[in-house]
Amino acid sequence: MGKIILEINSYTFNQIQQGNWEEEDLYINNALLFCQSWLLGQDSFILQTSGSTGTPKAISLDRRQMEISATATAKFFGTEKHPHLLCCLNTAMIAGKMMLVRALVWDADLYLTKPKENPLEDQWLDVDFDFAAMVPMQAAACLSQVSSKEKLKKTKTLIIGGAPSPSSLLVELVKENINAFQTYGMTETVSHIALAKIGSSNLVYETLPGVVIGTDPEGRLWIEAPMAKEKRLQTNDLVNILDENHFLWLGRNDFTINSGGIKITPEVLEPLIAPFLAKVFGTSAFFLFGKEDQKLGEKLVLVIETDFIKKEKAQELLVSLSGSLEKYQIPKEILSVPEFVKTPSGKINRKATFNLSF
Repeated sequence: MGKIILEINSYTFNQIQQGNWEEEDLYINNALLFCQSWLLGQDSFILQTSGSTGTPKAISLDRRQMEISATATAKFFGTEKHPHLLCCLNTAMIAGKMMLVRALVWDADLYLTKPKENPLEDQWLDVDFDFAAMVPMQAAACLSQVSSKEKLKKTKTLIIGGAPSPSSLLVELVKENINAFQTYGMTETVSHIALAKIGSSNLVYETLPGVVIGTDPEGRLWIEAPMAKEKRLQTNDLVNILDENHFLWLGRNDFTINSGGIKITPEVLEPLIAPFLAKVFGTSAFFLFGKEDQKLGEKLVLVIETDFIKKEKAQELLVSLSGSLEKYQIPKEILSVPEFVKTPSGKINRKATFNLSF
């Protein structure tokens, strides 16, 4: 019988089903209440969408959808019985909630900790995990410290989601030989429907068992998945389908910039700019955006998370980019924002952040 393991206490699934726990922390208590509802057979659950492309909203997910997702993930990875899992994500959101569900469905021992930048810095989490899920910021923070890096390297399978991983993180994961996968999914598909092994080449996503994919005339991905309520879920993601089970993610159609008739996909161009920006601005977060322009319709601008940008630094970056990129790929303007606006799930809210830029 599996159990939920906390820093001080641990509770078997039988204890949780009976309500036999004493936790004053609201976050932990809410997670245990969800597990109790599940163990008592509740059939429907209300979750919040991430709000990555619009206003967050509440949606209802069926128990069967979540069971299908957890089972498909176990089949994809060949997960053995009674694994050790780490949940360091927000359990109010789908990614964290599904870690609870996987523990319940897989009859696992789940180590549950409140979400923080470096979850593995806590000494009590000295366990060789079979499966863990993190957002890019957490994976990067774990790699930045010797002790937490060693713990991460002992993790059998790491999935990373919530946002695309920056190229610097991908390089570091490969360098440290960590068995990591980038996820593709959303609340409506009950977490991920495809995973890409992080290696030395492009991220090629492989669908979970039972998932069918295709594109509309604009090249946007549609999904038919047993874990989704809708028969066919249309996304705004531009993809290149390689075969019936594999695809390359190109970016979001709603972020596409039309500059003088040339369509620019920020998520494709950003990894090309990243190494040049790192040499000038270090580890500062950034993104590309389309700013209204009378001549071009939209012009490409670079938004960097920093208090102030010196003209010399901006010029240094533009000069270095001009020697490696096409003219239309070079930002026409560089803007700064002291702190990026984030969605509840930790993604950059590009539009809201851009509106704060100067």
